[in-house]
Amino acid sequence: MRIVHIKNPQQREACLARLCAEAYGQEAGLRPLATFAGTLGVLIKQEAARVLALVDDHSRPVALALLVLDEVGSSMTVMLLVELDQYQEEGHVRVPRPAERLVAELALKAPLRIDTQDAEQEARFREAGITRWLDGKAGVRIGLGPKHPAASLEDLPRALTFDEASVIQSFKRDRQQFDDYKARFIRGLESFPATL
Repeated sequence: MRIVHIKNPQQREACLARLCAEAYGQEAGLRPLATFAGTLGVLIKQEAARVLALVDDHSRPVALALLVLDEVGSSMTVMLLVELDQYQEEGHVRVPRPAERLVAELALKAPLRIDTQDAEQEARFREAGITRWLDGKAGVRIGLGPKHPAASLEDLPRALTFDEASVIQSFKRDRQQFDDYKARFIRGLESFPATL
């Protein structure tokens, strides 16, 4: 097992497309495409986002994560996290709970933040080593890894982001932009790397 920071632009686009598609599912409308476009067009362009993968002993990706820097560059927030289907082949061992393993590894190396919506998610990430928890707004629980510098909610800088609604509006105004991102998204899904 190892973590791969995906820097190659084509591989990063492919992994980001897969991450958005898996995270939002088939019935999500424009949201996966808007997240893909906003992440590429804003966050990656500003070097504020990273796409990472947990790969197995055969370099096959088993989990993907999108991490985004905060406004002051002191920590990273897990924005998207997915486990990938693992095909059981002779001689290959299935990786148990790869998303949690990825978070656990990242928490040991980086000042990590993860927001959860329910007690089940919180329990999953507690097992992955996220032991400090704060109460956020609207019932959100904020987990902080051991290297995260914040001591309280007031110390937490906001994660950098983009306005998803504005991205969708720009798609409606600029059909060429929409078609370009859609083509890149589909090409990314089709060219998802078997190994990293």
